[in-house]
Amino acid sequence: MTRPARPGAPANDPRRETLRVAALSAMEKAYAPYSEFRVGAALAGPDGTVFVGCNVENAAYPAGICAERAALSAAVAGGVTSFDLLVIVSEADDPTPPCGMCRQALVEFAPRLPIVSFTREGREAEWTLASLLPHPFTPAALTHHHQ
Repeated sequence: MTRPARPGAPANDPRRETLRVAALSAMEKAYAPYSEFRVGAALAGPDGTVFVGCNVENAAYPAGICAERAALSAAVAGGVTSFDLLVIVSEADDPTPPCGMCRQALVEFAPRLPIVSFTREGREAEWTLASLLPHPFTPAALTHHHQ
């Protein structure tokens, strides 16, 4: 579902176009010979650092990785674990949100992350991670008392 921009939402973020271009460039490098569904992601840290990722498929399907988790992995490897904007570009007809596995991976670091998704043709949608994953499994769920 495409959602219109809201006041104070990522539509007002001046980094949005820079991240869209970075995600589009990453999408062009995606390795997706099986699904032919290329995705690029650009994840912004609070200091302005941008980390990109693309989907990388594998003949053993579960071994592949989504663009969003690839960008997250690059960020963590770069020492950044706080994020304030995710931009996705895909070849889909409609803007696509992150898959469930990516939502779960992202919520570990940025539960209220704004997400903007673009198609190659420029259609866009935006959400917050909290709206896409309203009841996440978080570190608090691991709390238990030993008997």
